[in-house]
Parts: sequence; structure tokens; C-alpha cells
Amino acid sequence: MPITDSQPDSPSGSRPVPAPTDDIPGPAGLPLLGSMLDLRRDSLSTFARARREHGDVVRLEAGPPGLRSVFHAVFAPEGVQQILASQAANFRKDHPLYEEVRQAFGNGLLTSQDADYLRQRRLVQPLFTKRRVDGYAAAVTGEAATVVDRWRTADDATVDLVPEMNRLALRTVARILFGLDAEEAVTAIHRCAPVINAYVVQRAYVPVKIPRHWPTPGNLRARAAMDELNALCDRIIAGRRAAGGAADGPDGAAGEDLLSLLAAAGNAEDGSLDATEIREQVLIFLLAGHETTATSLAFTLHLLARHPEEQARVRAEIDRVLADRVPTAADLDRLPYLTQALKESMRLYPAAPVVSRRAVAATEVCGFRIPAGADVVVAPWVTHRDPALWPDPERFDPGRFAPEREADRHRYAWFPFGGGPRACIGQHFSMLESVLALATLLRGYELHAVDEEVPVAAGITLQPTGPARVRLRPRVGAGE
Repeated sequence: MPITDSQPDSPSGSRPVPAPTDDIPGPAGLPLLGSMLDLRRDSLSTFARARREHGDVVRLEAGPPGLRSVFHAVFAPEGVQQILASQAANFRKDHPLYEEVRQAFGNGLLTSQDADYLRQRRLVQPLFTKRRVDGYAAAVTGEAATVVDRWRTADDATVDLVPEMNRLALRTVARILFGLDAEEAVTAIHRCAPVINAYVVQRAYVPVKIPRHWPTPGNLRARAAMDELNALCDRIIAGRRAAGGAADGPDGAAGEDLLSLLAAAGNAEDGSLDATEIREQVLIFLLAGHETTATSLAFTLHLLARHPEEQARVRAEIDRVLADRVPTAADLDRLPYLTQALKESMRLYPAAPVVSRRAVAATEVCGFRIPAGADVVVAPWVTHRDPALWPDPERFDPGRFAPEREADRHRYAWFPFGGGPRACIGQHFSMLESVLALATLLRGYELHAVDEEVPVAAGITLQPTGPARVRLRPRVGAGE
């Protein structure tokens, strides 16, 4: 809650509530650079160490004097709930990372605020109803079945799950967004997205930013990639409008691809989206809709490959529920243990490992006063590994997400989709896509881990920085 210097008297006989303190603990860091080098080297380990050594609210400084950034990390689920949900209006997306994403991909749902966000959400929400999303199940299973077939020709029967799942998730979301125009989009996004992502992250965390219009090699590479993606989307949107706003959807139904639905979205209060707004929504959906799902798919498969007993239990459930038929949206609730394994993977490897905000007013969080204007981060990567919330937190245990254990846990002990009014609009789509794709792949193959550990780093999303290789063993009769 926003706070004042005065505190109400304690009720007679009760323990007085201590006033919030401005003295927030944190690492001293280096005399001149603070924690800057640690954060650049490994921000996720730096945040985890800060929680272990200093508690649930930590103050960090990074950068040289005069250019130093100061921000506050909040790890307790009660504090996370304040920032994302109960007091979300006091914590805005004004952090430098969101500004860089906004400059690169436009003012779509991920980055817009206030009236812009509310209008966009009202226009886009009908496109993500359960009924509408369930209609994309065949597109998901079709793309996953293509991977099952292609793996039969893999060299040495070994694949790296990182590029494989990135390709699968990208092809799936492009097919759902663009229908028959997906192939052209996949090629451009695969080439351009890594360049833009690296540029955004680098600019977000440097103390002095080179103006974007200067002709430096980095600026020129990023601008070329942004121009290519913008031109691609504009060309497809223009063609769609010239054809009357409809094209074959992911399963052949006219006008059912997401781009056609965006072009047709409108109501009396909010009007409709113009061509620029449609492009900005499409680019955000491409960014948020394929990298995050690819991360969840790759790590779920790799963790199951490292834990054969869990993989066998998941596969037994898949065989029992599906037999020889293709999974459908109705099977989402019929595969509970597969869903638990997916959720446990998302606990250990959340696709959005750190979420940033900026405080509007001074606010008490977990007994500490966060000042107005302060940058604030919450970190699923850290909260998901708190041993007070998750005993033996590094252990892969899908049983943690059995319904009775979930019911006993704080709502914000696990928040891979964020929470509150800015929770991910595509949460149901992500879960549907992940469960159906995993069921299709695991029914076709047994996986055996080659790499035991996969290094990661925090970018716009969680980035594997090494391979996640597995050996494939086709299951007799599977997928035939």
C-alpha cells in the first residue's frame, strides 16, 4: 500500500507493528561498479545469492558513480503479489527493458499501458477465449507430428532440443497467426529475432546508450532486422486486407488465422486496430508466443530425459489416455501427470525469469519502504527456488503440482505467467500447445539425456546458452 510517515496506534495488548524501514539490505559490490559485473556475468545467480545472503527484499546498485542504477528485488510471494496484483497500479512497465522492447517491437500488449493497454486488451481478449484457443489444437499436433517424422532421419539418432523446440514453437505460432503465409514468416523471424533480442537486452542494461540513429554496426544490424520484420508483417497485412480480410486459417478454415481475426476485431467503444497496431500485436505475439513455449518444451523434455522413471510414468499416462489417436484439446484435463511435469519444468526454468516494474509512489513491501520512482524486479527464477517454499528446490519432482499440494501453496510461489491485471493473455494457449506437443513427441520416442546440465542466461526470455542433446529411441508402432 502507499505509505505515510505516521502509523496507526497498535490495538491494546497487541504487538506493535514496526514502521517500514528505508534501510534495505543488499550486496556491497565493487567500490566503483557495485554489482554491475556480477549482473552482467550471471544475473540469475546474482539474484539467487542476494536472496540467500540478504533476504526477501534486496537493494542492488550497478554502474559507475554518476551513472549508477539502483533497483530493488522482491522475492517473497507476498511481495510479488503486491507488485503484480493487489497494488499493480503502483508498479508500472516503465523499466528500461520495456522501453527497449517497445522501441523494437512496438506498443503491443506486452508493453502498452493505461488507456492504450485497456483498449488493446478489450479488442484482443475475444481472440483468446478457451473455445477459440482450443480450435488451434490440430495445428499444434500437426506441427508436432512433423517433428516426429523428421526425427526418424536424425543423424546418430541425437538431437539438440533447444533449436528443435524453437523451430517447432515458431512454426506453430506462425501457422496460427498467418495461416498459409506461415513459411515466409518463419524464415524471416528465425533470422531476425535473435539479432533484435540481443540488441534490446544490451541496450536495456548499459549506463550510457548510443543514440539509435547513429550508424554503428550494432544499430545498423538491428535496424535492418526490424525493418525486415516490419515489412514482412505489413506486406501480409496489406495482402490480407486486399483480399477482404480473410485467408485460410491453420486448418483451412477461411478467416480463422489470428491475423484475420485481429484485422476484424472491433467494437463500438474501442473501434478497431489500424495496420500499425495489428503489426505491433503480431510482433509481440511472435516474440512472446514462440520463445517462451520453446523454452518450456525443451526443458520439460530434457528433464524427463534425465529422469527416466518420470518419463516412463508420463508416457504410461499418454498411452492409457490416447491409445492410437491424435490428442485433442479435450485431452488437456485427461493428462494431469504430464501437466504436472510441465509445471515443474516451468518452476525450474521459467521462460520469463525476471520481471521488471517501476514504483509510482513510496510503498511498503515486506516491511521495507520502496521509494517512489524506484526500479523493482520480481524473479520467478529465485522465488521458484526458495527452499522455504520448495523443499529440495533443485530436484525435479512433478508431484509438487498434485492438486492437494498446489492448494496448500501461496498463489505467488509459482508465477511463470506473471499475475494480476497484466497476467499473460496467452496462458491457456501456452499450456494447450505445450501439453499436446509433448504428448505427441513422447508417444513417438523415448529420450535419453546426453547433456546433464544446460547453462542458461536471462535475456528478454530465458536463454539456453548450451545444448540440450538427447538420444532418440523410436517406439515400435508409435505414430504409425
